[in-house]
Amino acid sequence: MPERTARTRAPVKKSAAKKAPATAAAAPKGRTPKTQPLLQVRELKSGYGALPVLHGISFDVNVGETAVFLGLNGAGKSTTVLNLCGAVRPWGGSIEFDGKDATSWSTSKCVNEGIILVPEGRRVFPELSVEKNLLVGSWSQRGERGWFDEQREKVYDYLPRLRERQNQLAGTLSGGEQQMLAIGRGLMARPKLLIIDEASLGLAPVIVKEVFRIVSQINEDGVTVILVEANISALDIADMGLVFEKGVIRAEVRGKELENPAQVRQLLMG
Repeated sequence: MPERTARTRAPVKKSAAKKAPATAAAAPKGRTPKTQPLLQVRELKSGYGALPVLHGISFDVNVGETAVFLGLNGAGKSTTVLNLCGAVRPWGGSIEFDGKDATSWSTSKCVNEGIILVPEGRRVFPELSVEKNLLVGSWSQRGERGWFDEQREKVYDYLPRLRERQNQLAGTLSGGEQQMLAIGRGLMARPKLLIIDEASLGLAPVIVKEVFRIVSQINEDGVTVILVEANISALDIADMGLVFEKGVIRAEVRGKELENPAQVRQLLMG
């Protein structure tokens, strides 16, 4: 995979991003530090049954950042995400989200508070149309009126292929289109924090670039993002990266450190 040597371009402006061609690569992130915490994790321990997986990890994700969790299979990335989403309960430590103690939140509470997971493997509803998949994603907002059409149009602006296929069954979409639908479905819940697990898994490189470009645009428009990835090129759109290994955080990289992917690859591969 080619390595970058510098990041000198400014962040993509909203208007420019919406006009970007479908095959455009993700623009490098700006390096203006973001310092207001949205998510604070302290000494988080967790596992399954009697099997420990996380051994006291701590990190912050700030408002407006894109954070990338890197690591090999079994490193603890997905377990961390499941704890953040309420699907797995911590054994110890704490999770604070938007100034609130989220350590023992249920999955429904997490969704209602704005923590939205786009799961690994897309998991769209294959027998439902694109439009109805988006409707399912809006379920947590059902008590409000008049917003669905507006939010759906925002999703279609980010993901114009979904507009073209809105009446098509999700199961007949390509892998890349299903990934875009999964992201769009997550956006329908109007997240404060959008967590995308293995966005690039099984996709061709040109589609990966497009998915990362879309994620970058979503982040530029104000949504804080966590990308769980084994693909180091996700750092192209990151404000910070965490390298996981055997249930601990081996390294945290920010700012200019992100301009040296070879160093991060060395940390990742050991």
